[in-house]
Amino acid sequence: MDTPVSVQEKVEAIHDLAADEQVAARVATDFLRRPGVAFRAAGDRTARHLFNKAQSDRWRQAEEAAAEPLAPQEESPVAPAIRAIDRTLEFLDLVGACHKFVASTNRLVPLMRDRTLASDAQEIIGQNLARVRAACDWVEHAVSTGETDMDEELAKLLRGEWRCPAHTARAMRPGSTPGASAAF
Repeated sequence: MDTPVSVQEKVEAIHDLAADEQVAARVATDFLRRPGVAFRAAGDRTARHLFNKAQSDRWRQAEEAAAEPLAPQEESPVAPAIRAIDRTLEFLDLVGACHKFVASTNRLVPLMRDRTLASDAQEIIGQNLARVRAACDWVEHAVSTGETDMDEELAKLLRGEWRCPAHTARAMRPGSTPGASAAF
């Protein structure tokens, strides 16, 4: 094989070398550790969608595996320590997600100064705020009770498959009547 020169030739060479799934996964992981590569990959709608789907599938598989109890003789002596580490990592991930949302909001909302969004943009923001509120309520419930189950309506809302009516999104704006989000 000649030494690849153009970008396309280099891409094709990498594809040839990474034809094996294990190799491709390892290379993709290594590449995504580069901040610039991760940033550009996150801009690809299809790649982002597939990554989010894979992440959701992994969480679902982990939840299903956790729901299947092991027979006492099958449990490793280090299993309790591993579960404690997993719980700590999950806690840190959740705290990080909350922090990221607050930090992003703190950075972006001031940029809205003296701007009025069109009504369709306001509706989209309202629908996404409904999702955020539902997610926050779910997190609060899970943290206080240990129950992580959700009903189908909540699942649809969090997946973005359910759209709240425009009047509900408007009712949830700051200064709205307390309990306006009770419809969720």
